[in-house]
Formats: sequence, structure tokens, C-alpha cells
Amino acid sequence: MTLVKRTNSNIESLVNNLMGGDFFMNQHGMYSGQKSIPAVNIIENDDQYLIELAAAGLKKEDFNIELNNGRLTISAEGKEAEDKVTYRQREFNYAGFTRTFGVPKQKVDDAAIGASYENGVLRVNLPKREEVKPKPVRKVEVA
Repeated sequence: MTLVKRTNSNIESLVNNLMGGDFFMNQHGMYSGQKSIPAVNIIENDDQYLIELAAAGLKKEDFNIELNNGRLTISAEGKEAEDKVTYRQREFNYAGFTRTFGVPKQKVDDAAIGASYENGVLRVNLPKREEVKPKPVRKVEVA
């Protein structure tokens, strides 16, 4: 299961594959030149869209969620390591991130968007407008 995606260039990816991986990790165990972003699931059902973002190690106060002109932006501020430990290998990364998603204004009730954070997963609920929800089958009588 992948909880964090690392964005990197093709050259870095090629060198990492040739050198056995993690070639671009700096002496502090952090990836230099790469940005870690949490993995996301986007679920759609009849009533809503649901964005699930894997963000373990954060608190709900760390998140900033904004809707502006049909763009939903989810971000969190980075945390500095409080301990002075020398890591031999470090894979936990609590750096800040920003993810932006297009929200179709004609389909989503933006006044009813809500969010919750539990067990390391941020869930953003985007309810659909009533007029775009599927209607039940209606039987038409023949006169």
C-alpha cells in the first residue's frame, strides 16, 4: 500500500533505479529535489464525491481546505523535526504539501462541503446538487 507519492524527474528515477534507489536522499534522510504528496482516493456515488487523503502524523488543525473558483485546495504546513537524532535511514516525512482538485460547480453543492480527519485519513465530502442526482425510475401509465 502506497501512502505517499514522490514526484521526481525521469533522470532522478533512472539514476535511482540504476543505483539501487534513494540515490538523491540527503544526509538528513530527506529526499532532496523531490516533493512528497499524500496519496488520494476519489470516490463517487449517487449522492456525493468523497476525497480521501492519506495524511498520517498530522492533526486536524494542520490542514487548510479552501474552495476558490471551482478549485478545491487541500494543504498542510510542514513540521520541523524536534529531536536532534541522526538517522541512518529516514522515510517518515512530515513536510508540507498542497493538492488542488477541480470541482464542477454545476454538480457540487459548494455550501455543503465538509471534512473530517480520523485515523490518519482526511475525508472531504462534496455533496452533489439535487438536480444532478439520479432520479428513480418512474412508471408512465398508458391512457
